[in-house]
Amino acid sequence: MYERIVCLTEETVETLYLLGEEHRIVGVSGYAVRPPRVRREKPRVSAFISADVPKILALDPDLVLTFSDLQADIAAELIRCGIAVHAFNQRDVAGILAMVRTLGALVGAIAKADALAQSLELRVAAARERAARLKRPRVYFEEWDEPMISGIGWVSELVEAAGGIDVFQSLAAKKSAKERIVTVERVIAAKPDIVIGSWCGKKFAPQKFAARPGFDTIPAVRDGFLREIKSPLILQPGPAALTDGLDALERIVGEWAAQRSAQVA
Repeated sequence: MYERIVCLTEETVETLYLLGEEHRIVGVSGYAVRPPRVRREKPRVSAFISADVPKILALDPDLVLTFSDLQADIAAELIRCGIAVHAFNQRDVAGILAMVRTLGALVGAIAKADALAQSLELRVAAARERAARLKRPRVYFEEWDEPMISGIGWVSELVEAAGGIDVFQSLAAKKSAKERIVTVERVIAAKPDIVIGSWCGKKFAPQKFAARPGFDTIPAVRDGFLREIKSPLILQPGPAALTDGLDALERIVGEWAAQRSAQVA
């Protein structure tokens, strides 16, 4: 049983708190903000692609949790230091649910993890049922602005669950952000009704988006339907995305649908 865990990304932190297993956490990513008390309770030992390895070692962890190939070098260094490392790499909703269940197994909380995963799965299913009654808008989700990067797998799935049509769904399965770079011409041609910005680590700027050459022809720009979802709510592949992130998507799509209905009436 792992008793001293360091979490180098935020989704495993939130999951352990939701499982009531936060007492096992001895160090966290500097980006961990859910629940808010984590910033008071746990020492911060890393950014995303960098970590204070001596500080981690001083915490004497028996397990370090990492995410994605971007943390591969950190994981390798810790392994060379004799630390057990579990590297998650979930990129879709099914992967998020599997992460929850795997983490539960690692800390001996299998039943609680299964219950949490089931509750998250039901939230997504319920959103799909509600969305079935709506007219579906075309949605461009922008993860970064320079270069323009479209939404990753779980984001695309949640856009669809909330009632939208991801205009770059074909790119969502690409694991590398570089593979999801889109051009001005492609965004214009996609004609999104809604633009959602979630620029990781900085505030979405609607005016800056709208000022891009040729973007005045995009329906979302023409109608002023440019919205932001804070990146901690949607860009971390964990419970936040399937709760607050999905809720935010539903509100945005619902607002667009209501406006559309009023115009038709």
